[in-house]
Amino acid sequence: MNRILTIGRRDMLRASLMGSAAALLPTAARAASTVPRSTPVSWIDGEAPMLSLGQTFGVPWPRGAVKPGAPLVVRSDGKPLSSQHWTLATWPDGSLKWSAHALPAGMDQPATLDVALGRAPVPQPGLFVREQEDAVEIVSGATRWRFPRKGAVVVAGAWSGNRQVMGPLTLVASVDDAPENGRRTPLIGRIARVTVEQKGPVRAVVRIEGMHEGAGRSLLPFSVRFYAYAGGDHVRVVHSFIFDGDPEKDFVSSLGLAAAVPMTGAPHDRHVRLATTQGHLFSEAVLPLTGLRRDPGEAVREAQIAGRAVPMDAMADSVRPLLDRIPTWSDFSLSQLSADGFAIVKRTQAGHAWVDATAGTRALGLGYVGSPAGGVALAARYFWQRHPTQIDVRDAAADEARLTLWLWSPEARPMDMRPYRGVLGMEGYDAQNEGLAITYEDYEPGWDSATGTARTSELTLWACAATPDADRLAAMAQANAVPPQLMVVPQRIHAANVFGPWALPDRSTPMKARIEDQIANLAAFYEAEVDRRRWYGFWNHGDVMHTYDADRHQWRYDIGGFAWDNSELSPDLWLWLSVLRTGDAGLFRFAEAMTRHTGEVDVYHLGRFKGLGTRHGVQHWSDSSKQPRISNAIYRRIYYYLTGDERVGDLMRDLLLSDQTLAHVEIGRKVPGAERKTLPEGVIEMTFGTTWCAVASSWLAEWERTGDRKWRDRLLAGMTSIGGLQYGWLTGTAPFDLSTGRFLGKGDDISVSHLNAVFGALELNAELIDLLDVPTYRTAWLDYCRWFNAPRAEWEAKFPVPYRGRNLREGHSRLTAYLAHETRDPAMARRAWEEFFSGEAGLGLSQGDPRVTLKGPQILGPTVEWPHVSTNAAAQWGLAAIENLALIADALPAQG
Repeated sequence: MNRILTIGRRDMLRASLMGSAAALLPTAARAASTVPRSTPVSWIDGEAPMLSLGQTFGVPWPRGAVKPGAPLVVRSDGKPLSSQHWTLATWPDGSLKWSAHALPAGMDQPATLDVALGRAPVPQPGLFVREQEDAVEIVSGATRWRFPRKGAVVVAGAWSGNRQVMGPLTLVASVDDAPENGRRTPLIGRIARVTVEQKGPVRAVVRIEGMHEGAGRSLLPFSVRFYAYAGGDHVRVVHSFIFDGDPEKDFVSSLGLAAAVPMTGAPHDRHVRLATTQGHLFSEAVLPLTGLRRDPGEAVREAQIAGRAVPMDAMADSVRPLLDRIPTWSDFSLSQLSADGFAIVKRTQAGHAWVDATAGTRALGLGYVGSPAGGVALAARYFWQRHPTQIDVRDAAADEARLTLWLWSPEARPMDMRPYRGVLGMEGYDAQNEGLAITYEDYEPGWDSATGTARTSELTLWACAATPDADRLAAMAQANAVPPQLMVVPQRIHAANVFGPWALPDRSTPMKARIEDQIANLAAFYEAEVDRRRWYGFWNHGDVMHTYDADRHQWRYDIGGFAWDNSELSPDLWLWLSVLRTGDAGLFRFAEAMTRHTGEVDVYHLGRFKGLGTRHGVQHWSDSSKQPRISNAIYRRIYYYLTGDERVGDLMRDLLLSDQTLAHVEIGRKVPGAERKTLPEGVIEMTFGTTWCAVASSWLAEWERTGDRKWRDRLLAGMTSIGGLQYGWLTGTAPFDLSTGRFLGKGDDISVSHLNAVFGALELNAELIDLLDVPTYRTAWLDYCRWFNAPRAEWEAKFPVPYRGRNLREGHSRLTAYLAHETRDPAMARRAWEEFFSGEAGLGLSQGDPRVTLKGPQILGPTVEWPHVSTNAAAQWGLAAIENLALIADALPAQG
């Protein structure tokens, strides 16, 4: 067992990648690390994509290795590529911690890439931004985009060379005053602010903020970013809006983007394309020349199908004079009202009947309208996953067509954001606690409001010089639906020593292999459950359910706190650490969808709960427990640094003052028998793990992103004051001064909660202790790690407070493992593995085959072999497995 004192696999790997024995020294003893010779970067799907719409990815750097401002370049087989980089985060010594890198768009992407010191060539053709008094223009090669600074048009137009191929693009919506048969008020987005966030030469970003307006109302605030990449004829669009209406009166009945498209040429040279299933297109002309009673000629038919101008001199004499007798089809719609079905209809013009064209299951979500002289394509990611969606083409036979992509289809029922339940006599706290006891739902009238929740959608908008051919359109649709993604290889991320304790997969012994298999199978199980259970829809996609009902063979979607998980016990962290270890594409996109959901839908972005998240429930906002443990920035941070995603950066920054919200939202207001302390104004009672650590994670992100010492000092204030309490972290909760960020009092009471360390506390503290030298805080945290899972006899010999049972003992084994690692204590390492293998308050490996397997179809579908399936237990097991392997792997028994 003394092997725990030797240099571990992680240290050896770091040394080999850094090329320096200095990497084996303790972090605090290293003044600087050697710059890695190169950083391998790979496509998460294992091969270069057919089409990349431009790439942005993050690269971590060891502390002290790279100076700020150092030139960095992306290479392919040692050859520098046109690229752009900027700083995402720095270490406390000012050295680079995370850099972001952008690559141009285009076909024929390099299969092998790396990042190294060096200067990047300027792309040809380049990308540049013109900032004018009334507008901002982005020029990428022959494509030009114009963004007005005010008004109700977010994009004035797009040009391909001298031809305008797109007219005004607007944000459109509507709101009804009733859930059924209500009066509909159309809305249009009006600009309040335009910001140029990046100017190229590879990547440019314009952010537009405003409100939707109509009939004297102003609501649904929006923030839309347009991303342009050198080499592309498109912009990526990241569209975010907040629901700020009254759920009882405001029923959003549509939400989308609409582009005007100039139409030239004869009707038979005008084309509509709709991407259906992968590799398939609905391809039709406004005036079709195929399938006629008289054959126009093979050359004519081939040209129209390909989207080229029809050669009139090749048209059959029997057809040419009769073109006016063929109906023109002006309007087309593709509606995806469920995850399993879409339908396409068309009509000749308003006032005439719609005709069914075709139908299918899951559309990729791209629409195009135009001619050989140019046109517009617009696509939405998660098109079928985020139903109800729709693509409309209108007036294709007129001088100007309209292409609209609906993020919420106007043909679906309006959004119903009202509470799903009544009060049921639970006006008071006593009755509400009785409700909690039976349904696990912490209900309170008025605290189940959806006002302030948000949603972000990702789209791509193309300004096409001509109608793209079928292969190009299919590639465009696929690249939007499943965006290619570059990621630094796991070994190199691991060697940079970021994100606390995690280790690369290791199957070198039977027990390690068994644990690794269970980690992989658990994640794969939940990834597959999303589709098996159809966890889709505009507001639901990205979340998973909390607990399974083995009697109904159904997840408990309708039972209070057992329904949607809302980040309970950190599944986000578990999935992202799994991604860091493996680089697995499926896990990356599963975790990405969860990040998009939990950071938007489960969090309040305005109003009295701003900055707080909602505990798990039947609706994502239905539980009355509003806490920072759910809005936790640590759940977004890994994705932010891997991708440089600005929207997620916004979400983390929005949490900086979320502790201030707790001045009027008391988390523990309903706890039976809890002591109600009279505190001075500006002082609140705050728990260390579920609250302080959650808010501190946003302060850490802001400090490393900006270098602003204000946030470092706020971290230090909390750490030093906790370290100064008599029982340190074991105090659990203490009065907190909102102005100074310090905990107050002597801390001479002990309050140990099973929740305090399971919302990112270990992961955050591992980083804080590494970054900030506060010995008393380190001691306080290690004491907590020692005593949480301590045997009853040892506890009672040490403390005057009675020992109470510990929940989630298996998951908390990683606290014991952290202590063992930091103190190099083999006995603690053995204790940690005993706790982990006990299966106590967790999943365990002691109940037979560790793999998650499925039985045959039951009443309502497949069920799992465990008697009680709980997502939070799975997440805690996964985190404990990953982190124990990182901290004390050498103390692991060879056999189970």
